[in-house]
Amino acid sequence: MNLEVPSKFKNIQNFALMAAKTIFRPVSRKYDVEEHTYPIELDLLAAGLNGMNEGSDGSVGGAATKKEKIDDGSVKNGGNMANCINIQAMCYGDVGLLLSIPGQGLGNAAISAVANPAQLEKFSKSWAAMAITEPNCGSDSSAITTSARKEGDFYVLNGEKIYITAGERCNVVVVWATLDKEIGKAAIKSFVVEKGTPGMELVRLEKKMGIRASDTAAIVFTECKVPAENLLGSPEIDVKKGFGGVMETFDNTRPFVASMANGLAEAAIERTKELLEGKINLDYKTPINNVKSVEAEIYRMEAEYEAARLLTLKAAWMADNRKPNSLEASVCKAKAARITNQLSLKCVELASSLGYSYNELLEKWSRDSKILDIFEGTQQIQQLIIARRLLQKSSAELK
Repeated sequence: MNLEVPSKFKNIQNFALMAAKTIFRPVSRKYDVEEHTYPIELDLLAAGLNGMNEGSDGSVGGAATKKEKIDDGSVKNGGNMANCINIQAMCYGDVGLLLSIPGQGLGNAAISAVANPAQLEKFSKSWAAMAITEPNCGSDSSAITTSARKEGDFYVLNGEKIYITAGERCNVVVVWATLDKEIGKAAIKSFVVEKGTPGMELVRLEKKMGIRASDTAAIVFTECKVPAENLLGSPEIDVKKGFGGVMETFDNTRPFVASMANGLAEAAIERTKELLEGKINLDYKTPINNVKSVEAEIYRMEAEYEAARLLTLKAAWMADNRKPNSLEASVCKAKAARITNQLSLKCVELASSLGYSYNELLEKWSRDSKILDIFEGTQQIQQLIIARRLLQKSSAELK
């Protein structure tokens, strides 16, 4: 594995950094204060991303791509790697605004991971949100109670989903529902529900601590009829396989969430160094025990950030090369999210009154960072998955 950013992705990285600095940063505070206001500045950015996608492999934006097949035995840096690089660069500007870019929803990752060719073509231009969490079901996705019953050429959905990122602004929502509650997680399937479908009602928008630029919705499904061809993956219930096909989505999206954390961590560290300019002397040749306490803190934060970044690129590289990456996806997500939350708070502390002030984005970044350790699987869930993989235990054997 080459630790440098592949040269073919340099343009993607440069474009994303330009967007982070010239589009996201100037309006970051505005949309943090004006929660639920649509960031109109993103329309032009979305048009630019779409134009770049038309001339590439479709991976310039934040939407996930499949683990691509390799027929010649070569090593490939593909869409997953490109997305991680792009996402980190954009989150150097603002995580909430990245999540608000039209057409770059988390649900696009689900569609990309398990959709058939007809579904990929049908929903390729959609902005897809992901609906998993329920009032009584968060980290344990297998406890989903939203139901789907087959009626002719349709599935009928009933249930409530909460904390849906881009739930108001999206075109379609990928809904996780169970075909049979008695069977358990093997009966859980994902369905693409188009906005405006009768029986689908947006009931509220959440007020949040962080990523306030991103709308977060609650949606109720009442006898909501969805075409049978909108079921992602196989309609058959395979008890032996469980819901592994549905869970492939997380193998794609967890490195992307880790990349969001890495972008925020990089921004917080760099801004703290700027604020402390003249008060510190970062000499990397001097042993850490022989420098000022604040300099040692920065060295430690940079080392943790670099470890998280490289773990994330490894998980993305494995996905692009058709290697099973469930363990690595959880490792990078757990590492990046935890250290970003810790170091963003440390940066607030090191910057003193400036770090706690609205005059600086450090306090906002510390609030934004917490969600990165929660959505797409909490820290505790990631550690449980990692333990199962390392100990070769099933979910029944290790709970």
